[in-house]
Amino acid sequence: MKLSKEEVMAILPHREPFLFVDEVVDIIPASETIEAPKDLVGTLVKGKYTTKPEHPIFEGHFPGNPIFPGVTQVEMMAQFTSFGLKLLYDDLEERNFEVMLVSIDNAKFRKPVYPNMELDIEATCTKMRKGFLQNDCKVFHEGELVSECSVFATFKVI
Repeated sequence: MKLSKEEVMAILPHREPFLFVDEVVDIIPASETIEAPKDLVGTLVKGKYTTKPEHPIFEGHFPGNPIFPGVTQVEMMAQFTSFGLKLLYDDLEERNFEVMLVSIDNAKFRKPVYPNMELDIEATCTKMRKGFLQNDCKVFHEGELVSECSVFATFKVI
């Protein structure tokens, strides 16, 4: 399942310059049948984001040596964690959907991220309970791991 930027924006409330999802390339379900939130454990979301040199974040981080902040990489990974819910709620774009970050664990930043880098993001659902989800997330550039973390969030779909 692929989602364009327009489809992403129909699901997430984020907008530029704080939207860090260009597209969802694939949502790979953990099992053939997704009937309950727990069935999403093991689901993998793959997507892309390109760090645009004109992004305002590079103006202050850092002038003359622009580096995409680690905290923003965490936010980017967190934004990708919601799309597995599309398997459970195929009309997610039409519902009231809220997600709130609860905690981040094991964040590691292995290589700097610069302007014009095409990033591949993966978010794997590791825990799912009613109203809570946890994902292990990774960011790659040209196949090399640049950052990773575990994201724990609450969600509500009405």
